[in-house]
Amino acid sequence: MVKKGLVLLWLLVLLSAVGGLFWYNDWMYQLPTPVPENYKPVANGTVIPVNELAALPFNRPVLLHFFNPNCPCSRFNTPHFRSLVKQFGEKVNFVVVVMSAKMYSVQEIQEKIGLDIPVLFDPSIAKSCGVYSTPQAVLLDAQHRLYFRGNYNRSRYCTDEKTSYAKMALAGLLQNESGRVFDQLAHTSYGCSLPYCKK
Repeated sequence: MVKKGLVLLWLLVLLSAVGGLFWYNDWMYQLPTPVPENYKPVANGTVIPVNELAALPFNRPVLLHFFNPNCPCSRFNTPHFRSLVKQFGEKVNFVVVVMSAKMYSVQEIQEKIGLDIPVLFDPSIAKSCGVYSTPQAVLLDAQHRLYFRGNYNRSRYCTDEKTSYAKMALAGLLQNESGRVFDQLAHTSYGCSLPYCKK
């Protein structure tokens, strides 16, 4: 009887610890990402010079997907990102910008996201776009001017259609809407800090 009680107590402690870890991780990624001290915002309409984009089909908008394979939020975001590529891939160039201190090959990243699209490893692109966390979407118009920088969705798992910010920005740009206004949650960075940012 005492053994059963000890086993039940041990299982209860173990279950509580696992539940606590899940709660902590969920809570941690619902907090905004700290803004680095040296952060300089980039205004909409700013031309973003990315030499690697010259090889893409000309006169099309570009969505830069800032991705860190080691970030849980980036991994949760991957199915949503794939759905955007499927929906808008005929009219928009999609590019993955890897933000990781760990080295990866293009093929490894393409396998992780399940798409055969261009992959860049240049951390200076994040600074040019005003990005300091992953996952983040940066949408450039056909002249590579910043149209939208922000979150894909308010929900960690990108399940809230009402706050599907990147999708709304893509639709707005393709319909020639200028100056679309999003709520504060669209532009408040959540997720993982970039490994290159200094706090």
